[in-house]
Amino acid sequence: MSISPRKNTQQVLIGDVKVGGGAPIVVQSMTNTDTADIDATVKQIMELATAGSELVRVTVNSEAAARSVAEIRNKLDQKGFSVPIIGDFHFNGHKLLDKYPDCAAALAKFRINPGNVGRGKSRDPQFAQMIEFACRYNKPVRIGVNGGSLDQAVLTRLIDENRQKATPDDLSVVMREAIIVSALESAATAHELGLPRDKIILSCKISNVQDLISIYQDLSNRSDYALHLGLTEAGMGSKGIVSSAAALSVLMQQGIGDTIRISLTPEPGGARTKEVVVAQEILQTMGFRSFVPMVIACPGCGRTTSDYFQKLAMDIQGYLRDQMPIWREKYQGVEEMEVAVMGCVVNGPGESKNANIGISLPGTGESPVAPVYEDGQKTVTLKGDNIAGEFQQIVERYIESHYG
Repeated sequence: MSISPRKNTQQVLIGDVKVGGGAPIVVQSMTNTDTADIDATVKQIMELATAGSELVRVTVNSEAAARSVAEIRNKLDQKGFSVPIIGDFHFNGHKLLDKYPDCAAALAKFRINPGNVGRGKSRDPQFAQMIEFACRYNKPVRIGVNGGSLDQAVLTRLIDENRQKATPDDLSVVMREAIIVSALESAATAHELGLPRDKIILSCKISNVQDLISIYQDLSNRSDYALHLGLTEAGMGSKGIVSSAAALSVLMQQGIGDTIRISLTPEPGGARTKEVVVAQEILQTMGFRSFVPMVIACPGCGRTTSDYFQKLAMDIQGYLRDQMPIWREKYQGVEEMEVAVMGCVVNGPGESKNANIGISLPGTGESPVAPVYEDGQKTVTLKGDNIAGEFQQIVERYIESHYG
C-alpha cells in the first residue's frame, strides 16, 4: 500500500517551526509539572526537547503559572533551548493574558478549547478576547475540540436538528459532527475577528480510535487548516502506544496530519519523554521521518535461550538514542542508519547484511563467534567476553567514516 500525498494545508509558523503546508510532520509534547515551579518546568522542557520534541505545551491555569512563563522562556534561552512553548488555556485564559502581557509575548502559540473558554453568554466575548490577544501579539492559535469538553451549545443544537429528521442519525454520528462543527465554526469566528487562516491549527481529539479516524477524515475534507493529531487520552503503557499508532498511522497514511502528540499516561515515576520517543518511532516506522538509527532485532526463540542478544540490542538502542543530540549536529544523515542485532544463524547473517551494520550472535549450540557485516560485507568476526564493547566501537567507527 502506498502512502497518499500529504493534504495541502495552510502552513503555520510556530516560533521557527513550520507546521503544515507540506512541512515534515512535527512532534510535540506537554509538561506535567506545575508551571509555577519554574525550575522543574524548565528541566522537563529541556528533557523533552533533548528527546526530540519540537514543540512543548505547558499548562497556564493560574496567575502563578502565567507569571512564570516569561521567566521559563528566559531560562531556556540562556541554556540554549529555543524550543517553542505553547500555552494551554482553559476557562480563564482571557484574564491571564490581559493581566500578564509578558506571558502572552513569551508563548509561541495559544491553545484554546471552545467548550472551555466560557459558559453561556460569556463564551463568545471571552473567545473573542483570546483571539484579540492572538492578533495583538501575532501568535497562532490551536483551536482544540475534545470529546470530553465539547461545546454543549453546538451539541444541543445538532441534537435538536437531528430530532427533526425523518430518520435521525445515531447519537455517535451527531457527536462526531458536533466536534467537527465546533472546530470549523470557531475557526471561522476567529478568522472574522482578524486572525489569519495561517495562524490557525485545528484538532478534534477523542479517545475512541475509529471515531477519531472518522472525524479527521471528515475534517480534512471540509477544511484546509493545519491539523494536529492525537488521541485525547491514549492510556497507559502498551495500550496507549497501540491505540495511538493504530489511529495516527491510518490518518497519516492517507495524507492527513501536520503535527502529532502521543498522550500517554506515564507510569508512576516514569519518564515524560516516552511520549516523544513513541511519536518519533511511529513516524520513523511509517517512513515519514527519521530521528535516530533504527535497531533491527529478532524476537528470539528456542535457538536463543541466552538473553545476550536481547541485552546487546537494548544497550545499542539506548546508546544510539543517547548520542543523537550530539550526532544530530555532527553527522548528517546518521538518523537513517539501520543496525541489526540478531540472535542466531537462521536470519542473523541475512538481516545483518541488509542493514548498514549488523552482528549475528551465536545461538544455542552454535560456534561462539559473531560475524559483523558492514554494507553487506563481512568485515570481522568477534569472539570472547567483550563482543558487546567491541561491536559498539565498530558502530562508532562506522558512523565516523560514513557520516563524519
